[in-house]
Amino acid sequence: MLPVIALIGRPNVGKSTLFNRLTRSRDALVADFPGLTRDRKYGFGRVGPIPYIAIDTGGVAGGEDGIEEMMVEQTIRALREADVAIILVDGRAGLTSADEHVAALARRHAKKTWLAVNKAEGLNDAIANAEFHALGLGEPIAISAAHGDRIAALMDDVLSSFETDEPEVTDSETAAEDHELRIAVVGRPNVGKSTLINRLLGEDRLVVFDQPGTTRDSIEVPFERDDRKYVLIDTAGIRRKARVHETIEKFSVVKALQAIEQAEVVIAVLDAQEGVTEQDVSLLGLVMERGRALVVVTNKWDGLSADHRRKVREDLERRLPFLDFAERITIS
Repeated sequence: MLPVIALIGRPNVGKSTLFNRLTRSRDALVADFPGLTRDRKYGFGRVGPIPYIAIDTGGVAGGEDGIEEMMVEQTIRALREADVAIILVDGRAGLTSADEHVAALARRHAKKTWLAVNKAEGLNDAIANAEFHALGLGEPIAISAAHGDRIAALMDDVLSSFETDEPEVTDSETAAEDHELRIAVVGRPNVGKSTLINRLLGEDRLVVFDQPGTTRDSIEVPFERDDRKYVLIDTAGIRRKARVHETIEKFSVVKALQAIEQAEVVIAVLDAQEGVTEQDVSLLGLVMERGRALVVVTNKWDGLSADHRRKVREDLERRLPFLDFAERITIS
């Protein structure tokens, strides 16, 4: 299981700059909640001793209302789903009441915290860090996200308590016979993942529901088909068709990214009626980045007119040119 690192802080302390530095990308998968102008962003961390998932959050300053209050809720959600929170402050601006508000949120909701004093390039570390001891979040670490100063050292410290999953060494012939192909089914809410999974497994399978406290845990279901062993990594929960009444699935980006990391093959499910969205493109880009075998499944194909089907195919070609190697299948 990959560690999850959340970046939080007041506005304009450099969270997105640090996120881009850690993921070595300006692209991110966004938790797309309607009405939010600033959502949580997710990506695979590349700076540090082991892989991890990084979460970038909107700035919070205290006293928010309306849309800004919803952004605070997004930050709290990120803190709850993360293993570690890195609280960013501005070493040039000094300690503010907004920093104290962020620190209070972290103390209330984070499992573990680290304090990073950003924009410290050219400053003496002791002077840059001095007043931030008052936040009570441990020893501050002076960094520069824009210049990359001490970022690697910060992540070495943050990730020091986590271990990477080492593959088991087994006899090659035995491994070939007993190997269970690990398949992750990912996609946006309501694209038909659960229905597809039930078709693959058969509807008389054990019913498994998401339980409180297991937000980041994917559900692994072993099954056999044509004498071949598989493990299905489900990010939506396995439910009997008759028991699925919810119109909106709970969508956890962390679950999707963990499933991609654990899988050898990814089945990415798209909705033919909605077309290819920005979230689809970001998710598929991350699958490719991790080097996983990929099958792109376009669901809800029945009921589309010939003209609509042609437009969907053209949309797939236009939006996903980087996936010309992937198998593409249409289903209903």
